Amino acid sequence: MAAGSRIAAGKPAFAILTHGFRVFFLAAGLWSAAALAIWIALFAGGGALPSRFSPLDWHIHEMLFGFVMAAIAGFLLTAIPNWTGRLPVSGPPLALLASLWLLGRIACLVSGIGPAWLAIAADLSFPVALVAVVAREIVAGRNWRNLIVVGPVTLLGIANLLMHLESDGLSVPTSLGWRLGLAAVILLISVVGGRIVPSFTRNWLARRQSTQLPAPHGWADRVALAALPVGLLGWAFFPGLPPVGWLLVAAAALHLWRLLRWRGYLTGGEPLLLVLHLGYGWLVLGTALLGFAMADLVVPETAAIHALTAGAIGTMILAVMTRATRGHTGRDLAADRTTSLIYVLVTAAAIARVAAACVADWSYPLLMASAGAWVGAFGLFVLSYGPMLVLSRKGS
Repeated sequence: MAAGSRIAAGKPAFAILTHGFRVFFLAAGLWSAAALAIWIALFAGGGALPSRFSPLDWHIHEMLFGFVMAAIAGFLLTAIPNWTGRLPVSGPPLALLASLWLLGRIACLVSGIGPAWLAIAADLSFPVALVAVVAREIVAGRNWRNLIVVGPVTLLGIANLLMHLESDGLSVPTSLGWRLGLAAVILLISVVGGRIVPSFTRNWLARRQSTQLPAPHGWADRVALAALPVGLLGWAFFPGLPPVGWLLVAAAALHLWRLLRWRGYLTGGEPLLLVLHLGYGWLVLGTALLGFAMADLVVPETAAIHALTAGAIGTMILAVMTRATRGHTGRDLAADRTTSLIYVLVTAAAIARVAAACVADWSYPLLMASAGAWVGAFGLFVLSYGPMLVLSRKGS
């Protein structure tokens, strides 16, 4: 039975609750733009929030555990039915998940008003519920191959808890929470990206009868996927250890080799596909810069971190959200001008943010430019793709 007919059999009253990508991609786009705009206003004006987090820590927390978690939820809840053949999570259960995510955002914003345990419980309710739903669906569908995705999502929940505990003054290694969270997201991108980027590229090139197709998954991919978690977790726990830096440089080289084998240079005619390669390229660059920073090679760690966050995470999330939205709402898998502009803006935001960390004299204007481009990219996504997400889908 086709996915569309299965949904129609018990279709929720609102289109936005028929599939996880609808509500969570919209939430991710809205919160990414809004949370960054709030942070920039605080940064420029010196204000404060009624939160237990400092303004900077709140910014870090909401980017990782608010914006990124929403995007991950949207992706997983949409991909799992394809992996397992089971019905998608929809209707009241999906509404409950979205409500828990929203509860966490409110709790973190005003956590300074009430007891710490209440804010922690409210914020962690979403990742706990998401892990439970994802694990249940994969196990029920006996889709053991994809059970691996539960690991990074669980690690994100643990990292979230560590950030809360540190902000409340408990004895937690400084910044371990957000470092673990960032490591978990990058690892998830390396696993999922390693599946969808070469697969989508192969299909696109095959339709054009190209003889140059992405190399099949092999030992090079396995070595690259083994080196990256060791390096990133080593950085998370031992950020001042130079040998870990060289391991990250080696991991970056392996993932560059992996990326080149996917033939991204042949996809210039389709921005919807090329942007996936660009996003993975940011992962390679960010990992290399992080390794150089740890090895004391005059690379600011903040440049590496923002190559991974604004670059790899921002680009890959927008690439996946635009492609999945178009595909699941019956639209052509091709970037229109607005979509291409979204990619240009997020790329400009990443470049400006990395440059701001490297050029002290231009740091402030570059930071403002980066923020403007970022808000523009995600704001444009909401304006352009929001109607597709909210209204009944077109076609099958």
